[in-house]
Amino acid sequence: MAGHQSIFTEDFKAAPYWWEQWQPQDELPSEVPPETEYVIIGAGYAGLCCALTLAQHGNQVVILEAGLPGSGASTLSGGQVTGGINVGKTMSAKKGLRQSDEQLKRDMLLEAADGYRYLEDLIAQHHIACDYRQTGRLAAAWIPQHLESWKKRLPLLNSVSQVQARILTRDELRAELDSPAYHGGVLIERAGLLNPALYYAGLLDAVRKAGVVICSSSAVSRIEKHRAHYQVDSLRGSLNARQVIIATNGYTGPEMAHLRARVVPVTSHQVATEPLSADLRRTLIPHQRGIAETQRVTHYFRYSPDGSRLLFGGRARFYALDRQQSARVLHQHLTQRFPQLRDIKISHSWGGKVAVTLDYLPHIGQTPQGCFYAVGCNGSGVTMMSWLGHRLARHLIENTPLNASPYGVSPLPGHPLYTGNTWFMPLLGSYYQVRDRLDKSAHPQTN
Repeated sequence: MAGHQSIFTEDFKAAPYWWEQWQPQDELPSEVPPETEYVIIGAGYAGLCCALTLAQHGNQVVILEAGLPGSGASTLSGGQVTGGINVGKTMSAKKGLRQSDEQLKRDMLLEAADGYRYLEDLIAQHHIACDYRQTGRLAAAWIPQHLESWKKRLPLLNSVSQVQARILTRDELRAELDSPAYHGGVLIERAGLLNPALYYAGLLDAVRKAGVVICSSSAVSRIEKHRAHYQVDSLRGSLNARQVIIATNGYTGPEMAHLRARVVPVTSHQVATEPLSADLRRTLIPHQRGIAETQRVTHYFRYSPDGSRLLFGGRARFYALDRQQSARVLHQHLTQRFPQLRDIKISHSWGGKVAVTLDYLPHIGQTPQGCFYAVGCNGSGVTMMSWLGHRLARHLIENTPLNASPYGVSPLPGHPLYTGNTWFMPLLGSYYQVRDRLDKSAHPQTN
């Protein structure tokens, strides 16, 4: 396809590497039934986990999915899982929670740790073969100030989340990560890696076995509230439901205007390299951990589950790119961090939409129309959206106040100048990228 391009392999695919193992499909799409107790819009991690918990408690559940189940962000992620270490992190490299919110921060960290345990239990309970391993994660410090910020965070993080994190000096990090680009880092022991497509496939199978009806190609066009029920119109039919749950995240459409004006979709791009030599695999990331950088516009990377390839992701640009264009940008960023990979070619390139909220926090809540929602992965979707879907279902089953969860304490914030049009993202994203470059130039790193 792109053999004439020097950075691409002969068999380059503009498709996710994960889809080599499992690809979104729906051979026998279910018909939209006329009614149900609960209708969930969106068949991502949040929608599936919400449906699974509701169905396990004897409830009738229908999921309406605009495309094929698994065609959105859930099978496109980097597959790194942690217990809330990024809660409240903003693109300005500050924390989204104020110092006065100390108790709320503790509660969020506690529940995020619960979310990680839930993820592990879910994988074990349903025998989901998704290459899950608790490998640990590295936060690679872009500049020395980021390391100092982490030092302040660690006591609370370790005592509340029990993630077993510790500071690594520059030399200690270099033993973990063969790159001259960083000034040290943090090793988070309680973190891991999985194959997000296989995790999704196993979760989807569990949901179907629980009796949930999943309707693909059923994009919702209207939600209308009546006295005792909702009427939800989709491309493949209408149904009446007692409750509506929205779990569309970065794919929230104009028919859900309240949420669309409070969630900013940001595309995260990824590439997979061709198989690396044994020497490179042994030295690049010797303990096969997941890595995420600490700057405003971050990059994240890891080995493929079989250890043969490097999977490298980030916000390549903040405007539309085709898969070859984004691959070229990421290849440049990759070789800046790993000069030893300058001759390595790219075999896959893909991207998916991350849902960024205006306070950089995940949320469960209700719209003015009374629909429930779970949105706002902010780049940490595998664990957090699985948990929030389950957490919202528990609220509905137990009829407890939403603010029983720290993620339901405050409503999803909006801004008077934002209605869902992301025209400003190229300007804002470019500004943050320039700030990152200026920070780096002020703290040059040497070999």
